[in-house]
Amino acid sequence: MYLKYKSAVFGLKEGKIAVNKKVLRPYFPLFALPTFIAFIIGFIVPFGLGIYLSFCEFTTVNDAKLVGFKNYSSMFKDPDFIHALWYTAVFAVVSVITINIFAFAIAMLLTKGIRGTNIFRTVFFMPNLIGGIVLGYIWQLILNGILGKFGATLTFSEAYGFWGMIILMNWQQIGYMMIIYIAGIQNVPGELLEAARIDGATNGQVLRKVILPMVMPSITICTFLTLTNSFKLFDQNLALTNGLPANKSELLALNIYNTFYGRVGYEGVGQAKAVMFFLIVGAISITQLILTHRKEVQQ
Repeated sequence: MYLKYKSAVFGLKEGKIAVNKKVLRPYFPLFALPTFIAFIIGFIVPFGLGIYLSFCEFTTVNDAKLVGFKNYSSMFKDPDFIHALWYTAVFAVVSVITINIFAFAIAMLLTKGIRGTNIFRTVFFMPNLIGGIVLGYIWQLILNGILGKFGATLTFSEAYGFWGMIILMNWQQIGYMMIIYIAGIQNVPGELLEAARIDGATNGQVLRKVILPMVMPSITICTFLTLTNSFKLFDQNLALTNGLPANKSELLALNIYNTFYGRVGYEGVGQAKAVMFFLIVGAISITQLILTHRKEVQQ
């Protein structure tokens, strides 16, 4: 009797939901319209205008004059831009490797059931909640204090600034990536691990043959998140070194900012650099989506 009543009520609720969906469907465009208008005004229009301005010389939007590909030509002739591009690429590669190795190692340790695991997870994740400018100034004080004992600062050479940003980036990002890796490791079936150990597999073999293949989706996500974050790094670079010495520690985002706001008559070139920057980050994001989708299909 109870089961019949329960199924009848459940069926009634399903019927109401279906009816509500049919009633609300014609009004969906009305509910979506405000968000769609805001998206057009806040993103589509500025984006289209930005692409147009990259082909113009201008000081304000109202006095823009088309100059064709002159800005793009000037962009690739700018030695500071070329240096920032390669500097950012090297920085991204080193960041991806170091952050993911440390994050995965910490995730493995924190899934071993040691005491105080939740406290450690919280402590490692907390730096990700601090703003980039604040982090930059904190690490500037710490690292300059250490280097000062050897008569140097972060702006003494581009190498010091580079490794300072690597340390900062690792400290901020490791905790976030660690959470993703923990989720992936915890999804590895215990039966597989037990079967591998029964078959005589060593800890290294279990890691290579079982755990790594099973957490490959997490590795893909963390790799491209780290790569994207490295290319977009701006606040920390501005606060830590501000591109010194002589723009040699200037990452791509800071180079675009300094070109647009710091060089009179180069607004169009700065806009062209911004479009190129968008294409690079967009290509990375699309590649991430394609690879992630392939991993999901294979599984």
